[in-house]
Parts: sequence; C-alpha cells; structure tokens
Amino acid sequence: MKVTVKNHTMMYPAPAVVASAYDDEGKADACTLAFAAMCSHHPPAVMIAINSTLKRKTLADILKTGEFCLAFPSADQAAEVDYLGIESGYDEDKLAKISYNHKRAEKVNAPVIEQFKVSLECRVMHVCEVGSHTQITGEIINIQADEDVVDGRGKIIFEKLNPLAYDDITHSYYRMGEKIDDAFKLGLKFRK
Repeated sequence: MKVTVKNHTMMYPAPAVVASAYDDEGKADACTLAFAAMCSHHPPAVMIAINSTLKRKTLADILKTGEFCLAFPSADQAAEVDYLGIESGYDEDKLAKISYNHKRAEKVNAPVIEQFKVSLECRVMHVCEVGSHTQITGEIINIQADEDVVDGRGKIIFEKLNPLAYDDITHSYYRMGEKIDDAFKLGLKFRK
C-alpha cells in the first residue's frame, strides 16, 4: 500500500557537489550544492541551483563572471563539504579556513579546488529563477581529474572517486553503493 507523504524537494541519489567561482578581486569562493544534475549530452551541460533567498557569494560571483567549476567531493571530505555549505563567503574565506588550495581552471576563469578529484569547468549558458533558487545551466568546457580516479580509456572510475551523496529529507550524507550491473545491457532481457 502506498501512502502520501509531505510534499518536498527530493531526488535520489543526489550528489553533494561544490561550485566555485572568482569574485571581482580574483578571490576564490565555493559553496556546497544539493541541486545539481546532467541536462544535455550535446553540448555537454550540467544544471545547478543555488538558493537566491539566502546570502550566497558564490551565486553572485557566478552571475558576474559567467563561469564556474563544479567539483565532485569524495565521501571522506564530508566535513569540509558541509562547512562550505553552512558558511557564507561574505563572512569568511572558506577555502583558507579548511586549508584547501585552488588553481585557475585551464579553459574558464574559475577556481579548481585541488583537493577534489574531479572538476568540471563550466561556462554559463542559461539562468532562470525557479522559486527560491537561481537555476544555472553550464556548458562543460573542460574536465580535470586526478590520475588515480581515471582508467586507461580516460573514464572516471566511480568507485575510486567514492562520491558523496546528500539526502535533503534527513539532511544526511551517504556513501554511494557498489556496482550492480552494466547499464544498457541488463534490461535487454525484456526485449525478447
């Protein structure tokens, strides 16, 4: 039997990701996001949404520069990721506080946080207001990844990344699970 539950935002699994951008003075800022998803193969693009009703310096920086990086933290970085989401860049140099380094991205004017193993360099394609959030579509211009999470064919090894997931219902962080099977093959049995 199904029951009706309270209406709220939800997506399972939801990656915990970190968006970063430079301000007018070239200072790097970053914030944790629970709202992020792929949205196009051609061109490759992602969608992020940042709460525009709160004090979010990273959002202002992205809107000014039109460029950002999106990083995928590992589960062992949950404390740092949580801090980047609860502190405002207007009040604190968050990256310095957690001793995280950054370098300028290769193809866009945005900071790549070196402690995160995978980062997407993005250029803003589209911005719209959706309720409490500013939704930003970013074209992926370049991807940087640590060698230890990339296989011989240049693909990210999911298990080695050990990505962090976030549950917006219980406000909890989780590790992603183990591989079950190959996509686009498992369901072929129903075509017979």
